[in-house]
Amino acid sequence: MSSTPLLPSSNHNHNPAHAQDEGTYFSYVLRSLGLSKASSVQRAGASVSVVVVVSLFVWVAVEFGAPPPVNVIMLVSDGFGPASQTLARNYNAFIKEAGPELRLPLDSILVGSSRTRSSSSLVTDSAAGATAFSCALKSYNGAIGVNPEGVPCGTILEAAKLKGYMTGLVATSRITHATPASFSAHVIDREMEDEIAVQQIGNYSLGRMVDLAFGGGSCHFKPQTGSNAGSCRADDLDLLSWGVEKYRWNILESVDVFRNLDVTAVSLPLLGLFTPDHMSFEIDRDDTKEPSLKEMAIKALDILSYATRRSRKGFFIMIEGSRIDMAAHINDPAAHVHDILQYNHLIEAVIVMISTSDHETGGLSVAHELGNVYPDYAWYPEVLRPVQNSTEKIARHLISYPNKSALPTYITETVLPQWLGIKDATKTELDFLTNPNRTAAEYQEFLGIMVSDRAGLGWATHGHSAVDVNLYAHGYKSELLRGNHENTDIGLFMQAVLNVDLQSVTSRLAAGSWWKEVLGRFNAFSKNIGQSAGYNKLHYHEKTPAL
Repeated sequence: MSSTPLLPSSNHNHNPAHAQDEGTYFSYVLRSLGLSKASSVQRAGASVSVVVVVSLFVWVAVEFGAPPPVNVIMLVSDGFGPASQTLARNYNAFIKEAGPELRLPLDSILVGSSRTRSSSSLVTDSAAGATAFSCALKSYNGAIGVNPEGVPCGTILEAAKLKGYMTGLVATSRITHATPASFSAHVIDREMEDEIAVQQIGNYSLGRMVDLAFGGGSCHFKPQTGSNAGSCRADDLDLLSWGVEKYRWNILESVDVFRNLDVTAVSLPLLGLFTPDHMSFEIDRDDTKEPSLKEMAIKALDILSYATRRSRKGFFIMIEGSRIDMAAHINDPAAHVHDILQYNHLIEAVIVMISTSDHETGGLSVAHELGNVYPDYAWYPEVLRPVQNSTEKIARHLISYPNKSALPTYITETVLPQWLGIKDATKTELDFLTNPNRTAAEYQEFLGIMVSDRAGLGWATHGHSAVDVNLYAHGYKSELLRGNHENTDIGLFMQAVLNVDLQSVTSRLAAGSWWKEVLGRFNAFSKNIGQSAGYNKLHYHEKTPAL
């Protein structure tokens, strides 16, 4: 076996002297994929960055001997670390009354791990993590499709579209949130979601790059004033009307319309935004109002597959299980495990080549040590089974409960036993919960602790961690992904598979005055909020209706 590494060292991200080595690797990947011509490698300032593989799947459909189109499906499980897969596997085995040897769909395609640091920190955020995937370079926390100097970098979605591929985005977050935004927009601060929505519709230097988008976050597409309810824009731009009139977007008005779509009769571009803010956690999701992640992904794949059936180019799509991360942020184990299982159901339905995470969230540990006697541990997955709702939803409900004098009885007789399965609350716990002056954040955190403690689960943080994340791959050239990689190795792989040129897209983005205008809007935005919003810990928009 050759001793030559399949992927370059992470040190190459900082030393331009290694550019030749990275070009050699890129050529090697192209040759391995049966392609002959290498595209140029994306550069950030003087440094050259190679990409790592995050969730990606390549499959080929052959029709009557024609050259097969290449379809790249990138799957991102946001905030999903190794311990989370253990949690989900153990819980799944319990509810199915199977032995601990029962595996989840991801388990059979584990090939390695991915390092997740950003250019500004050993602990990345989702914006920098997704930009590493989309632009094949490291950037700072908060960066959306820009390099460390804040200059737009061409994304794999844009490069694919400009090469003739069709493109799509699916997420259970707002479609303007960090991960989908990093493939489809360029801003120096992730909180500029009004601007991100404008670019996703098609109003920037490259024009419309997205052919299909499903997710949440309609509030960023509706004007602040007028008859449209549920807006969170700071201006009166009506992007839905503008998108229809100027860019010929077709808008899905409801989940029923979505489910009744005839994929053979769909006109693209197609936009389906099913909630004002993020979509619900899977544990809270009302099936009559919101489709599941699996539903959206399969519908999107069916539509894009049919649309490209006679094309020599296929499609690129990024699909994100966004809410896995948000459940971990609030240390809610039941919401976390249900979103992980939904993601695994998606893996089961879609033949995946690569799947990984942008980072781990929560610092999850599975089991508590009992006392001082070693080894004696507690981990009880059965505690999660009776939980009916996320702590987020319960906390919002308690804050809005109309009869404050009856709240203590309601909590002890209904909320704890019926919604969370807790029948052994202590006096200290009840005293905390029945205080009518508690905030939603206090309720949310405390309820998460109550469930986690009883299950034997521990959380180290409400933020992200620096732990490596699992890398999954199966099929076409998956041997290139064995071992431990920088998160920037995926971009090169996708660039090679699609045979596109990220640097040429970066050059096109540098033309014209559009970026100066975006920076001008950022200056106004940053003055309005009074801080660098890229580090804003709030995932939700307070003025949008509760889900």
